[in-house]
Amino acid sequence: MRTMIAALVGAWVSIAPTSAPEGPAWDLVSDAPTVSVFPERPVQGHLFRVRVAPSPGQPLAAVRGEAGGEVLRFAVDESGVYEAFGPAPIDTEGSLRVQLVAVDEGGGEEPITIDLEVVPGEYRHERLSVAPRLGGRLNDADAARLAEDQAKAAAVARQAHATPRLWTDERVMPREDRVTSGFGNGRIFNDEVSSRHMGLDLDGDPGDVVVAPSRGVVARVDAFLLAGNIVYLNHGGGLLSGYFHLSEALVAEGDTVAAGTPIGRVGATGRVTGPHLHWVVRVGTTSVDPRSWMTMPPAEGSGAGDD
Repeated sequence: MRTMIAALVGAWVSIAPTSAPEGPAWDLVSDAPTVSVFPERPVQGHLFRVRVAPSPGQPLAAVRGEAGGEVLRFAVDESGVYEAFGPAPIDTEGSLRVQLVAVDEGGGEEPITIDLEVVPGEYRHERLSVAPRLGGRLNDADAARLAEDQAKAAAVARQAHATPRLWTDERVMPREDRVTSGFGNGRIFNDEVSSRHMGLDLDGDPGDVVVAPSRGVVARVDAFLLAGNIVYLNHGGGLLSGYFHLSEALVAEGDTVAAGTPIGRVGATGRVTGPHLHWVVRVGTTSVDPRSWMTMPPAEGSGAGDD
């Protein structure tokens, strides 16, 4: 079948082939599914939302997709519209290709390719001074422990991809407090560029409550080398969130949480300069600005269930 290629120019843009594709799936141009993306131009390091709607009388059996190196996990709502979140990785330059495959009830497949213009993010550098024991290179034992922690986080990402969508458009901030360090900023520790800050830091006093931002399942409660006491939530559909430097966790692995459920308390465990909440949101292993999830408007008619 011919692949449809389109560049989006509107906030919610309908995409259809310019000529009839071969094969039995869509015999007429009007039979092609409609693809909508919001926002029209994603920002580096932000989420975007993809919806694929069938044409009247041409229901879809499934939609598959990929963007930014991550599989898009679509869920379908009661009207037959498929929806997924995708990441625009922070290092994306210029444009991002989204590749979809719409499958009709007879098994016919229609490839759809979309090129999204990506807006540069406004990220800056932060200078931090920490004790030499925290700012230096890791010894062999700590490096091995860090690798174990990273493997555990990767396992949560695999769980999120394997779990049907749990998140809903009922969302709350895990803490209503000021941002002390933004997502994506470059970190300079003791005058040496170390890394980007791939999360959002929220102020708080030790013991302040941290809540779940949306529905999910507690995937990991642990103590990490750098992140200290952590809680990871699996929101399904490829989406996960993490809460670092906690003084304590208030949930156990396997617990189901809803928006607003207490999951932990602010602390200063791990490699930190003081008490705060470090909050991460990822699609698979790709980190995105948590605020791009919180500010994402509900899709019209949204109410997707399991794919």
